[in-house]
Amino acid sequence: MTYIKATTILPEKLISEIQKYVQGETIYIPKLKTSHQKWGTCSGTRKWIDDRNAVIKKAFQNDRTIEQLADEYHLSVETIKKIVYSK
Repeated sequence: MTYIKATTILPEKLISEIQKYVQGETIYIPKLKTSHQKWGTCSGTRKWIDDRNAVIKKAFQNDRTIEQLADEYHLSVETIKKIVYSK
């Protein structure tokens, strides 16, 4: 997380109002809920996991056992079950 000096982006009037509540402290202003993205969206990790899970489901449908898939993908049997039995 980077810090931005308030005087460079906020109007003087707003800074004066904030100073009524806090002075010289670091505060966190969260993003709007509408601007949040799912975990891994920016890095591509989410897509990679979704693609991997699709391959695992397909392999299970093609008669691979849960134990074989767990060994091949280095995941627990329970994790493979969650993947193959999810909608």
